[in-house]
Amino acid sequence: MPERYGPWGRVYDLFRRWQRDGTWARILTQLQAEADAQGLITWDVSVDSTVCRAHQHAAGAAKKGTSRRNRPAGSSSSPPTTASDAPAAG
Repeated sequence: MPERYGPWGRVYDLFRRWQRDGTWARILTQLQAEADAQGLITWDVSVDSTVCRAHQHAAGAAKKGTSRRNRPAGSSSSPPTTASDAPAAG
């Protein structure tokens, strides 16, 4: 960065402040309006039909080595303990 702009930290702070307060958005809007008024912008619309899919593990797929099919529905790794299952004190 040229020295005439000062220390890079100051430039970055100013850039971030202008980004947060909308200065850059206002500058872009003004430049677009001026260029459009002069006929320098062609407003064509392009639609992208790209399909994005999540990785199989992101969708809750079983991890390698475990299979949900092998386990009956509602079963867990250890049976639930209820009062009737507890050994009698004796």
